[in-house]
Amino acid sequence: MSQVSIEKIKFDNNRRPINDEKVEQLKESIQLNGLLNPIAVDQNFNLIAGLHRLTACKLLGYKKIECNIITYDSDERARLAEIDENLIRNELEPLERGKLVLEREKILIKLGMRAKAGDNQYTLKTSQNGSEIISPPVKTTQQLAKQAGYSERSWQHDKQIARDIAPKIQKIIQKTAIADKKTTLLNIARAGRKERVLAEKALQAYELAILRGDYEEAEEQAKLATKLRAEQEQLQLQAFHSAIAQLQAKSETKKEQQRVEQPKIINSLVFNPNSLSKIGDKWTLGNRHLVYYGDTATKDFIQLLPSNAALAIATDSDAWNHDYLVDEAKVVAVLRSEDNLFQFCSTTRMTFQYELLLGKIYVGIFSRQPISKPQIPINLDNVEGIIQYLINIFTIQNNYVIAPFMGNSEILMACEKMRRVCFIGDENLDLIRNGISRWGKWTEKQPEKIARSNYLYF
Repeated sequence: MSQVSIEKIKFDNNRRPINDEKVEQLKESIQLNGLLNPIAVDQNFNLIAGLHRLTACKLLGYKKIECNIITYDSDERARLAEIDENLIRNELEPLERGKLVLEREKILIKLGMRAKAGDNQYTLKTSQNGSEIISPPVKTTQQLAKQAGYSERSWQHDKQIARDIAPKIQKIIQKTAIADKKTTLLNIARAGRKERVLAEKALQAYELAILRGDYEEAEEQAKLATKLRAEQEQLQLQAFHSAIAQLQAKSETKKEQQRVEQPKIINSLVFNPNSLSKIGDKWTLGNRHLVYYGDTATKDFIQLLPSNAALAIATDSDAWNHDYLVDEAKVVAVLRSEDNLFQFCSTTRMTFQYELLLGKIYVGIFSRQPISKPQIPINLDNVEGIIQYLINIFTIQNNYVIAPFMGNSEILMACEKMRRVCFIGDENLDLIRNGISRWGKWTEKQPEKIARSNYLYF
């Protein structure tokens, strides 16, 4: 076994991310037991396997490290060995694994060699000093997948994820909550499939036009390919946001279900159900949200609204005179039953974009701007989760959300928890009272009433 100076060993910093937790575990092991498995380098001291072991030894102050030195006849063969080592040893996310499988195939094609069944035995040749071996034959994909603990089909899915998700979207996905969720990544990869296929055909047409010397046609095909790639990217970005929104909605719903309400001593100034009120009264909640008591289809409510709301959400209600919302918010989401939504869409003047069936609830999406329907499945079946999903996908923190009906205060509470600003109202005083009380119990804060004249008891 050769002892090599750590300073001589070379590796590409951009090629493999370091897992700090794994390095710390290795440091503890090496301190107790020494380096049990030598790292592997090629004849030029390029690292083939053992980045985490090398990093741990560096941090422990080692000057030299035990190495297996493997002689490869080309840089490509060395890179193949490095890829195989990473696929076998490292716990990679599907996208990372897919990138390596794709790169492996490209190298094999470049070398004009594909591993065949039967090439499953390493042929090793030891040099005079006993530390150098000649590179073994390449494993088949099936052999490599089996050794890494995956099926060949699983790797094919990983490859599809790496091949079909646009590079820009891949960067966005890294280190997010869905980076290790293969089914979700496959759904994102399949979003914009038509655009991707057409873009590939346009690129083929571009290459043929170049060969013919038809540069005008080549330019047209290049522009078309760029346009289609941008459309694919946009659809995949939308699918990503939809997946994240769905995940966050489920997480919030689960937290809410697990949360045990503890008795709280609420400040006596918190909204008092025996206080006085009149139509047109308003409250601010935490200097953030605005609650209006009265008909939200009237100008008294409309004039309170911000001019740049990101979203309006209308829960199920018999009364509807709120088509104005499409001019007040970028997107309007209306929750209805199946029969009710059909009737609603046939009478509203708002511009319909698409509908979603979430459990037994239909959500109609309206906007004056074109909005593409998410191309991934959405598995939500309760009002709270649906509202959180809509807020996640159509808004960001501190955006304005309009709600013309209080309902069970789902929208108000979602905005409070997700740091959005809610403008909400209702002409049902009991719903107003319950909504403000629920907000007060959650936040342990008191509302501020900003309309105090001509009171009525309720």
